[in-house]
Amino acid sequence: MRRYLKNAMILFHVYNTTLKLSNRRAIKQWISEVLHTYGKRVGDIGIIFCSSDYMLQLNEQFLNHDYYTDVITFTYSEKDNKRLSGDIFIDPETVFLNAHKYGQTKEQELLRVIIHGILHMTGMNDQTSEDRKNMSSAEDAALKQVTINPFK
Repeated sequence: MRRYLKNAMILFHVYNTTLKLSNRRAIKQWISEVLHTYGKRVGDIGIIFCSSDYMLQLNEQFLNHDYYTDVITFTYSEKDNKRLSGDIFIDPETVFLNAHKYGQTKEQELLRVIIHGILHMTGMNDQTSEDRKNMSSAEDAALKQVTINPFK
């Protein structure tokens, strides 16, 4: 297995939610390998699991959206930078509701939103139907690379 995490920092934080995440090291390695396929490397990345109310506040304050969402990504790197840095905020409650809605396991849906945020950092968007199709394909490809259960 390749090592792409040299001098890289992916930190997980839990704010006002009860999510218990395991296999952090394996998730970090997976993220690094996915980024490598896009010619990118891990810089300083924070993955913050937070409450629905906090996520709503972020959505209103920074995106002018008055609704709940499962993931919001803030990218701090320049577009052409190979080393990516940013924060990914994830609302586990909404993720798990979406898992049920879309017929996915909680584990699979959580990994999907993590990689969704990472793909945003690479420059991918999901504004148009074509963008959403490309993003979904990229998520599916990344999920095929992983056998991690983030809760065990």
